[in-house]
Amino acid sequence: MRISITGLADERYHRPLRLIANLFFEECIVSLTPQKEHDLSIAFTVQLTETIHVEGVLIDKEGTKEKATYEKALMPASNDKEHFKQVKNAVAHVYLTILQEWTGITQKWGILTGIRPTKLLHRQMQKQVPKSIAHQQLREEYLITDEKIELMQQIVDRQLSVIPDLYDLQKEVSIYIGIPFCPTKCAYCTFPAYAINGRQGSVDSFLGGLHYEMKTIGEWLKANNVKITTVYYGGGTPTSISAEEMDMLYEEMYDSFPDVEHIREITVEAGRPDTITPEKLEVLKKWHIDRISINPQSYTQETLKAIGRHHTVEETIDKFHLAREMGMNNINMDLIIGLPGEGVEEFSYSLNETEKLMPESLTVHTLSFKRASEMTRNKDKYKVADRMEAEKMMNMAESWTREHNYAPYYLYRQKNILGNLENVGYSLPNQDSIYNILIMEEQQTIIGIGCGAASKFIHPETGEITHFANPKDPKTYNDSFEKYTEDKIQLLNEHFNIQESRA
Repeated sequence: MRISITGLADERYHRPLRLIANLFFEECIVSLTPQKEHDLSIAFTVQLTETIHVEGVLIDKEGTKEKATYEKALMPASNDKEHFKQVKNAVAHVYLTILQEWTGITQKWGILTGIRPTKLLHRQMQKQVPKSIAHQQLREEYLITDEKIELMQQIVDRQLSVIPDLYDLQKEVSIYIGIPFCPTKCAYCTFPAYAINGRQGSVDSFLGGLHYEMKTIGEWLKANNVKITTVYYGGGTPTSISAEEMDMLYEEMYDSFPDVEHIREITVEAGRPDTITPEKLEVLKKWHIDRISINPQSYTQETLKAIGRHHTVEETIDKFHLAREMGMNNINMDLIIGLPGEGVEEFSYSLNETEKLMPESLTVHTLSFKRASEMTRNKDKYKVADRMEAEKMMNMAESWTREHNYAPYYLYRQKNILGNLENVGYSLPNQDSIYNILIMEEQQTIIGIGCGAASKFIHPETGEITHFANPKDPKTYNDSFEKYTEDKIQLLNEHFNIQESRA
């Protein structure tokens, strides 16, 4: 689909308009200058007075016309970025309306293409805006459907019941520890994950840097009396390393981090069942870590083979029972909607198999075509469900979780997500992941430690977010972890308003 747009000279419009077009069309080229060869032309007129008035006219090759207008008050803005955002949203409103009319497809998330829609509702809750008014704004300004607004409200309510002090955690931090190794690389994955076999030298060097980061960050936290809310070991697969290496890592955590006994939650992703052993589970038990993930993704063996997961369905089930027998009492499992070759029948089977295990939480992901993944680079090789079937599977997940007493507690979306759907975490009562809520709602600083770990420094007073990422490649990380640790300490000093002499 080639879309020629006129009337919008500012290049800042290009990306948001391309992202919205991608919600409707698989392959899409959007141009902000007139093009001779195009399938659709859309002419915009934008007038700014005390209001923003936007008009759009679409004409297709057959001469069919669609027209939409939108007007709203132009609010005072503190800078050009805020001013442009208001105008951009009004343009997006008209653009989406026109495309919905022309295609007959309703986008349930409206003009939103960002990752964290529930943040919009949290902002209103913090301002104590009545729910009815907040919902009206989501409906009118963003064109979100009532179905999705209801889901957002359900999640926000659940989050505030799980973390009643969610809006008051700015003076604490959470820690993400990234371990960039896996048994194999999955076809849909873009996380920093390297096949661990034959890389013991890289693993040893990486762990040396990781211990250094933990020790140094821990010293800063202790010196400045900053508490830790949660710790999350991710990756990769953090159980790819040996039981001995895990033992030393958790010992370092207890030695370096302040008041570990009172950290609200410590999670270790053991997502790949082929990395779980009795020895590793004993180590987790020794250090009082009982929240883990064991991720089937699918219970169809052919699917696992197609996406590069070299474990069996039986191994997933066996490792789940082993973990349960060894005292793991808060287990999360992941399922993915729309994996290659899977439709309603296969997803129904996965839900039925999940019912036999009843993990404390279930995260239902929708397949996303991430730019750097093997699956995206070779789309022809992987046949996936269409929009309608993906939505049926999401509805099945919603019904299944409701029937089994799971409630949605966090949500995020991704670019190029199948069917323009979402990823939703469901949990049984009192089993929600605090870390998942914090990372999605961006209410506190999260310090990323390890290879590929991303930090988000959130200013305790202004709420302004500063992003900082460690290198994804183990060799680059090994060569520079001291420098990256120093940079993070500097950012912590700035955000927590601490003089360097105290650090």
